[in-house]
Amino acid sequence: MDNNTVTNDKNISLGDIEISQETLEIISGIATNEIDGVEGMSGNFTTGVTELFGHKNHQKGISLSTTDYGQLAIDVYCYLHYGVNIPQVVKEIQNNIKSQVLYMTEIDLAEVNIHIVDIVPPKSETTETFDFAKHSVTE
Repeated sequence: MDNNTVTNDKNISLGDIEISQETLEIISGIATNEIDGVEGMSGNFTTGVTELFGHKNHQKGISLSTTDYGQLAIDVYCYLHYGVNIPQVVKEIQNNIKSQVLYMTEIDLAEVNIHIVDIVPPKSETTETFDFAKHSVTE
């Protein structure tokens, strides 16, 4: 595997299939966000600014690497909702990523490592956005 593509080793009579790392990261990001209990993915300043302009970055919080044996591994960095069963949600994330990547690319991942960055507490009345129009003070 070079730095930007993964080659599917299936014997295709018409030619080779090369899948970019970004494609695998996007598949994994979408598969993660499909699971109940996931609040979001960990990103950096650049991904935060990109999302301010309305562009969803499905790669954020996903890192692709190879194991010592040359197999693919994915690391996921995510936030979970407070009160979820963490082992159950993590297992669902792992299974969903592994099955989606296998289904869409026929690449069998060696590892799907989940890193819980933080737990997000439930929103309460005081933490929601204050509506000034609804609560205006008249003199």
